[in-house]
Amino acid sequence: MYTTTQNGQSLTEKDILQDLISSQKYVTTNYNTFAGECVNEQLRSAFLNILDDEHRIQADIFNDMSSNGWYQTTPADQQRVQQVKQKFNTQM
Repeated sequence: MYTTTQNGQSLTEKDILQDLISSQKYVTTNYNTFAGECVNEQLRSAFLNILDDEHRIQADIFNDMSSNGWYQTTPADQQRVQQVKQKFNTQM
């Protein structure tokens, strides 16, 4: 799939999804800040609901990109995961 921009450039599905996931990261960061710094509980709850929806959208985009091989992740070393878990469990 290709989409043509106003200046005549073509965007692939990969280009579009990369733009979308970057936008979702920006949006979720802002909603997280708004929810965390909101004094009104009803408004905070609304922001948290929106944030949840936005995270679901981001996960859908990530899954689509990942299934097409466009978002590569490196599996975490299990020893390192255990070290981090132990570190945070002792701090609680």
